[in-house]
Amino acid sequence: MSIAYLNGDYLPQDEARISPMDRGFLFGDGVYEVIPVYQGVPFRLEEHLQRLANSLAAIELDNPLSDDAWCELFERLIEKNGGGNLGIYLQVTRGTAPKRDHAFPSPAVPGTVFAFTSPVATPAADSPDTAEGAVAITLDDIRWSRCDIKSTALLANVMLKQQAIASGASEAILVRDGFATEGSASNFFIVEGGVVLTPPKSHLILPGVTRDLVVDLCHQHNVPIKETEVTEGQLKAAEEIWLSSSTRELVPVVTLNGHAVGDGHPGPLWKTMARHYVDFKRRLCGAS
Repeated sequence: MSIAYLNGDYLPQDEARISPMDRGFLFGDGVYEVIPVYQGVPFRLEEHLQRLANSLAAIELDNPLSDDAWCELFERLIEKNGGGNLGIYLQVTRGTAPKRDHAFPSPAVPGTVFAFTSPVATPAADSPDTAEGAVAITLDDIRWSRCDIKSTALLANVMLKQQAIASGASEAILVRDGFATEGSASNFFIVEGGVVLTPPKSHLILPGVTRDLVVDLCHQHNVPIKETEVTEGQLKAAEEIWLSSSTRELVPVVTLNGHAVGDGHPGPLWKTMARHYVDFKRRLCGAS
């Protein structure tokens, strides 16, 4: 049985309870993180904790734990769930207020801290020679203008993701004012003329930890890369399209809006970067 963490206690996940007056439940007033774990070792933990701190600061919510305390929490949670390859979901809300009011509670109430683990499927990057690739569609970006905050208020993302699933795709790449921003649950890259392109960080995209690693790996291995706006036209004409996220890592898109991307198979530059990604992961976590 999976063990979760809730406000200082480790308990069976199906026994975890919060108040219906919790502001995360009522308003989506909270933030979250998803941290991959390989062979019992959290991957890029420092970067994930920094993003958590940035999201908390952006919504004016105090970080409930120090970095050392977070590390201890994760270590115990991983141990209680058997170690191995996992994904940690962590959520911090503004807590349970005595009444439903849009304004922050005054005085402030203790925040709610909840975390659990799930098994992580083998990512496509682990098997670049046999990866089949993903199917994606484009949709209008209907989300708010602070997508840089990893907010628990994900209704627009849920609707967009479901529209992709209903159409037979696994992801929607979002377009705002003629420019592609990111996926409903991922960042994206394209290859154009042998150069990797990805949108620059802004309030309109989530600063993906995996995205940043791919950018770093491109620089380390002399793969040409530019952080620049990508038009919808460039996306549709791309030689390769990749999606990145913490648990799926780096995924090639082989079909976009019913049309083949490149030759309809994972591209050669994706295969190269997937191998670099796996090598980095192995060095950092001993992951196989």
